[in-house]
Amino acid sequence: MLGASAGTLAALATPRSLFARGLLTEPALDELIKRALAAATKAGASYADVRIVRMRHENLSTREDRIESVASNEEYGVGVRVIAGGAWGFSATPNVIATEAERIARHAVAIAKANASLMKNKVTLSPETPAVDVWQTPLIKDPFKIPLEDKAELLLAINREAMKVPGVKFVSSHYSAVAEWKLLATTEGTYVEQEIVRLAPGYTVTAVNDKLGEFESREHDFAARQAGWEYVEAAPLVADARRIAEEAVAKLKAPSVREGKHDLILDPSNLWLTIHESIGHPTELDRALGYEANFAGTSFATPDKLGKLRIGGPHINFYADKTTPGGLATCGYDDDGVRTQKWNLVDKGLFVGYQTTREQAGWINEKHSRGTCYGDSFSSFPFQRMPNVSLAPHSSERSIDDIVAATDAGIVVTGRGSWSIDHQRLNFQFSGQTFWEVKGGKRTRMLRDLAYQANTLEFWAGCDLIGGPKSWQLHGSMADGKGEPGQSNAVSHGCPPARFKKVNIVNTNRRSA
Repeated sequence: MLGASAGTLAALATPRSLFARGLLTEPALDELIKRALAAATKAGASYADVRIVRMRHENLSTREDRIESVASNEEYGVGVRVIAGGAWGFSATPNVIATEAERIARHAVAIAKANASLMKNKVTLSPETPAVDVWQTPLIKDPFKIPLEDKAELLLAINREAMKVPGVKFVSSHYSAVAEWKLLATTEGTYVEQEIVRLAPGYTVTAVNDKLGEFESREHDFAARQAGWEYVEAAPLVADARRIAEEAVAKLKAPSVREGKHDLILDPSNLWLTIHESIGHPTELDRALGYEANFAGTSFATPDKLGKLRIGGPHINFYADKTTPGGLATCGYDDDGVRTQKWNLVDKGLFVGYQTTREQAGWINEKHSRGTCYGDSFSSFPFQRMPNVSLAPHSSERSIDDIVAATDAGIVVTGRGSWSIDHQRLNFQFSGQTFWEVKGGKRTRMLRDLAYQANTLEFWAGCDLIGGPKSWQLHGSMADGKGEPGQSNAVSHGCPPARFKKVNIVNTNRRSA
């Protein structure tokens, strides 16, 4: 177990602090941190950390020619996490003043001591070199400084362009942004300031056949990203609106898919979510050990299978990476103060790694954490959350068109649709946005009413072709749920297109029922 020394606490009161180094703008925060850590140690904590977090959210939605909603909110507060008697304790307050920080520090220690008598195994943290650093999202234009009118006009311009296509009846567009500023300090000497900015614009076009009373929708596949406003400015959101609208109309006229076994070619805009559910969540160590079962259960990838279980052929490599440029889970340090990193989860088809925190590393006899601790608010207890989990591309260049050309008969799936997965992360069903029949190495007609079903291990074992480096794309979600009480984490998944042999296809048509 790691604890604080008198020298460490003294160092926090010296010019080593970020304020003295010119990195903080409020000397009151420096004083608050020193007093909170000192109060926790005096009350009996062998370890303590302080997180001061400011979260800003901005959301805007429109429909056709009008603005539907505008929302902007902010939360700011401090949380203190401690270990005392071998147990965790945590307390938080929105009153960011030194006396309140001292109070919650003592309260956190009292909670830890109360928990200690219930602990069968004492909390032990893996060793970590203290860091004093600053990290922020690389950006040119702060999206929170862009006028709201500019954002609204962008969304309305999308709507106007999509509504020009005959058969389109509805268009809804949206924009959301999150700015997360946090300051982490520990009794070990870590003092890290970070600012992370995430963006997620998008829209959905709906076409209607009035005579038959049918409708079909098409979402844009634009990826949420950690970036500045310049990312949105460079995106073809308006330019794509007519194509997206035309595809929504075309879906109305498309024939239903024929059920049965088909070769599937999954575009990165679809495959990322399948990776998230079938590889990302199963390799969370707490889920694999049964400590986490919220949001679709535990995991088939239990520790006894580590280094033994085969997930796909030798060309299948999955890696976790909290350093991917633009990744939604990317940052400099996790909420344990561990510098972020990249490591393999599946190496040449073999299951080889987990996502861990400092507390969890020792559970599987690893010496160091993988840096995946995160709390979504000052008032949330940080715990293991998913990093960016990605499928590595093939070393040879191969585009989705190359994969189509190599396929005699199959179906191409693009975009995110509905999804479902069982409580061991094995059996699943996914849909998409558009579906294209492939015959003789060429895309022919559009299909609809398609979902694919598979078993995780069989699915990845059936992956026989994957795209090359230039076909690799990054997609993701601003909200991934886990825990009780639930917390939300933003996460990205990169992948190339890939082909899967003989996947079971079901027809989801219920119009005639």
